[in-house]
Amino acid sequence: MGDLTLQDVTSNYFDVLKEIGNIGAGNAMTALSQMLGCKIDMRVPQVELLDFSEVGAIMGGEEQIMVGVFLGVEGDITGSMLFLVEQSSAKHLINKVMMGMADMSNAEFNEMELSAMKEIGNIITGAYLNSLSMLTNLMIYPTPPSLTVDMAGAILSVPAVEFGIYGDQILLIQSQFFDEIEIDGYFILVPDIESYAKILSALGMPV
Repeated sequence: MGDLTLQDVTSNYFDVLKEIGNIGAGNAMTALSQMLGCKIDMRVPQVELLDFSEVGAIMGGEEQIMVGVFLGVEGDITGSMLFLVEQSSAKHLINKVMMGMADMSNAEFNEMELSAMKEIGNIITGAYLNSLSMLTNLMIYPTPPSLTVDMAGAILSVPAVEFGIYGDQILLIQSQFFDEIEIDGYFILVPDIESYAKILSALGMPV
């Protein structure tokens, strides 16, 4: 296992990782639907192995303003996780949670709106990690989330710096969901390389 790389992991087990991504994103959307008290439709998530340099382009360019919820992953596996959503989509979600009380005339977020978005991110990422925990029987705990509103490139630089020692690629899960508007949400789960091996072993895959 000492010479295992993310490229090895993903080329051998991409279908398994893809299925984990599908189930995680599905659970996250169910949790969001319950939180918002409305039905949310979701397309089958797109799961891709990408270079960090390509991720910003998928989100509309590195200068696209995004809202990012970042948290650490602890327990039997370690790493980090990001949930990103475009600024206007975040505003829409916040307005739903706040029962129409968000300031839709202002693209910026006030303290109450940021707090609501952090809670949305907390519930979505918690549901995602919980589904991974149930699939693998591993203990997985999220750290308290931090929220950033910034350009996609700036937000992505956080896991890029953290993950750089393992290589330049990540597993990106793009989940399109919609109630009355369509929203692109992006999950980026960045386990360290030993954690990838633990996840696959827990699923009965030879590593």
